[in-house]
Amino acid sequence: MRTDTRAADGARGRRRTSVLGAALGGCALVAASTTAAAAHSGGHGRDVSYVALGDSYTSGPGIPQQVDADCARSDHNYPSLLAARRQVASFTDVSCGGATTAQMWQAQGTNAPQLDALHRDTDLVTLQIGGNDVGFGRVIGTCSRLAAQDPTGNPCERSYKASGYDQLTLAIVRTAPKVDRVLRAVHARAPHARVLVVGYPDLLPDDGSGCFPQVPFAQKDFPYLRDTQKRLNLMLRLVAGVNRAEYADTYGPTVGHDMCKAPADRWIEPLQPASPAAPAHPNATGEAAMAQAVLERLDAGRGRG
Repeated sequence: MRTDTRAADGARGRRRTSVLGAALGGCALVAASTTAAAAHSGGHGRDVSYVALGDSYTSGPGIPQQVDADCARSDHNYPSLLAARRQVASFTDVSCGGATTAQMWQAQGTNAPQLDALHRDTDLVTLQIGGNDVGFGRVIGTCSRLAAQDPTGNPCERSYKASGYDQLTLAIVRTAPKVDRVLRAVHARAPHARVLVVGYPDLLPDDGSGCFPQVPFAQKDFPYLRDTQKRLNLMLRLVAGVNRAEYADTYGPTVGHDMCKAPADRWIEPLQPASPAAPAHPNATGEAAMAQAVLERLDAGRGRG
């Protein structure tokens, strides 16, 4: 029995190591299909207990009605819309603006550690985390500042690769084991829950085009930053796959509604929002689109074991 346990632990360790290698490659977009580990309704029905974990892309800063000023949480973020559509029996949203994976275990202002919201009878968990671990906010600031020096070039990419390797890819690789640890903790605290890892929506034009100065990045940095986001989402998909969790793709359904689009067409607001939302974050329509993507993932996986 002890030998079998060591072998199983070794296999799990090798699988997690392979996740890091795939995330580092970044361009290999083939991921193992994820499985629904639900042995119950798993997010469908009035008897479901649902807990939402995440950062500001989950909490919905600036979107009316704000119900928690400390965490910039909206009652029209995607977890709230999902809970209403599913008519769940119990709904707890502890997502918080600025959260990293550390806030799963550490209090954030008045927000208790997010994992504390989970219980053995939790049926459904959504998790959207990792962007702040990689440093989304710092990247936006750095790339905006460098763009002023070379608006038609790729000064941001050159800066992040100046050391001979891509610092943002390395940041994604270093975030993978953090998300892995979060998911293992989720399963430990809510062992019967159906767990969905939610990816990040399309922030920049998927075709690599730019829109300086509306989005103040240098022209040739747009494809670099787009690819960086895709690597982050790929990492989340892979880490979900080795942790008995499903992945909800919000990037694909939001392509064509990025920060560069006209106000009537965009679901992600630029650095100077025209709709109530935080800069470089989803507006109410974007949150609704993410809710729909999660709902479709739930429906697609229903009944699988």
